[in-house]
Amino acid sequence: MKKIFIAALAIATILVIALFGTGLYMLTYSLTPSDSRSDMTKAYARLYKEHPDMKQWTDSIRENKLLRDTFIIMPNGEKHHALYMRNDSAKGRTAIIVHGYKDCAPRFLTIARIYHQQANRNILLPDLHGHGLSEGDDIQMGWKDRHDIIHWTKVAEKMFADSSYRSSIVLHGISMGAATVMNISGDESAPENIDCIVEDCGYSSVWDEFAVQLHDQFSLPEFPIMHISSMLCKMKHGWSFGEASSLRQISKSRFPILFIHGDADTFVPFNMLRPLYDAARQPKEKWVVKGARHAEAYKKNPQEYARRIIEFTNKYER
Repeated sequence: MKKIFIAALAIATILVIALFGTGLYMLTYSLTPSDSRSDMTKAYARLYKEHPDMKQWTDSIRENKLLRDTFIIMPNGEKHHALYMRNDSAKGRTAIIVHGYKDCAPRFLTIARIYHQQANRNILLPDLHGHGLSEGDDIQMGWKDRHDIIHWTKVAEKMFADSSYRSSIVLHGISMGAATVMNISGDESAPENIDCIVEDCGYSSVWDEFAVQLHDQFSLPEFPIMHISSMLCKMKHGWSFGEASSLRQISKSRFPILFIHGDADTFVPFNMLRPLYDAARQPKEKWVVKGARHAEAYKKNPQEYARRIIEFTNKYER
């Protein structure tokens, strides 16, 4: 009997160690920044490969020093980076464009061009914590990033100050950036000069998104790996997968929101759109892009993308 008990205890111990090891692996796999995150040459090359029409415009604004870099020190002491460009016709209006998971600012100059050329706005493209040229050893999945982007709104207000006009800001996020701006929408510290928010293919919560990836990439169930990984994330990084809920934040939003999602998106599944849209209580619109996979709404129909976001942001400009 004693031998059976010892054997059972040993098996249970091995199982617990294996589960915690799997949970730790998932956390490390998911939240470790890309090794090439600071390679801006690679980022621009990828931009031009995916959007060849961007090269001439981007080369021009870089050569003429219209597109500039800025570095700031965040309240926690980290150095963060952003690209920015003024527009002489902006009248105090700025668009802050927030990139996605393991991505960086230059790759979203496609969206910046719309706001700068067609909407006459100043543009600011921050690199999130642990991305691009910003410091940070982990990926925050848009949750703690909300505090950083709120700080960037204050920087933008001073950077583009125009005494003749009030400062007004549009937040536009793609994928993890969309989760970031949705998380801001329900935050008590979100500034009043945010006119509206555009979210493009954001997930309903970190828990929901990781559960999808756990199943799709590794064919593993939520329990108990998600629970262990979330607990380890709370211990190591100070937040849990469950609390990082864009859905909960959207339900508290004070700002108009435009929801964009491709109906062929399986990475952030299309079925996440409906609960997010239904949860919003402020003025809202949605655009379902037929046949678009993850973060492909602009690529699928750039003219319609531009028209939709300009009409929406103009409607709620204060």
